[in-house]
Parts: sequence; structure tokens; C-alpha cells
Amino acid sequence: MTGSRRLATDAEAKALASALRLRILRLCLDEALTNKEIAAKLGANPATILHHVRTLVATGFLSAQGERRGTRGAREIPYRATGKSWYVSVVDGDAVVARNRAMIDAFLQEIELVEEPAAIHLTRMALRVNPEDLAEFLERIGGLLEEYKQRRPDPAGQPVSVFFAVHPDTGRGMRDNR
Repeated sequence: MTGSRRLATDAEAKALASALRLRILRLCLDEALTNKEIAAKLGANPATILHHVRTLVATGFLSAQGERRGTRGAREIPYRATGKSWYVSVVDGDAVVARNRAMIDAFLQEIELVEEPAAIHLTRMALRVNPEDLAEFLERIGGLLEEYKQRRPDPAGQPVSVFFAVHPDTGRGMRDNR
């Protein structure tokens, strides 16, 4: 599922290895939010959020938008996700583990906030496939995700998130096919 992706730099991989930063990117996907607005939505300290926002801006995952004045006249800078995270791949062993953990943690934190549990659609299945079939499966899933990523967002549409994982099934061993 790498398609037109490129390898992440060390700084990019480190930026994506935080559940909080992944959640910030998700919040800023559809609308530009200020540090204060992000902190309020996440129930976090604004100083902590500022640190993470700066990391995301420095690595190009967030972009500062035009300055605006807040309700009390204070200078505010809203930030918007650039979409860059979709186009970088993390492949270094330790960085992959950290990124994967962050993605799982962000997923768990986000589904805890869903008010209607029946609105969460989870599927779990086991397959036994040869390497070529697995490559085809991942390519087709990647193509479907890319197709939907490229569609114009429907302003009236329902925002949804997709979490997808394929991993070796450590509970089932390799079959001896002699």
C-alpha cells in the first residue's frame, strides 16, 4: 500500500509516532483550528498542544493559516492538516513500532469518544494466503483507500475514520504441506 508514497525522514517518522499528534492532524483535516481550539477539543493543556503543533508544522504535516483575532482581540493562528501524512511511509523497525503504537492508541482514544457504540463497525478475520495473494490483497485495499482519499470531500457528508491493519497471525502456525 505504498503507491506514490515516499520514505519518511527521521523527523517525520518521529512526528507520526505520537497518538496526540495523529489526533491533532485528524482534528485539523476539515477545518483550521487554533492551538487553543485544539487543546479544548482534546481536553489538553494548551502548552502541551503548542509543542505538538510546532512539531507538526516543522515537519510539514500542519500548515499555519492566516492570522486572525480572537474574541478578546488576541492574535490567533489557525492550523490545517496538509494531508502529507498519507504520502509518507515509515519503514525503520523501531520507528514502525512507535508509529503503529501511536496509530492504535489514537484509534482507541477516538472510539472511546463515540457516543453510539453501534456506529463503530469492526471486522476481524483470519486468512491463509500465499505471498502473491497477500500482495494483491494489500494492493487492492490500498487502491480502494486511495480512490476514496482522492474524492472531493462532501461538505454535508458524515466524517468517518478508517483504521486498517494486516498482521501475521501469531496464534496460528505455518502448516506443514508435505
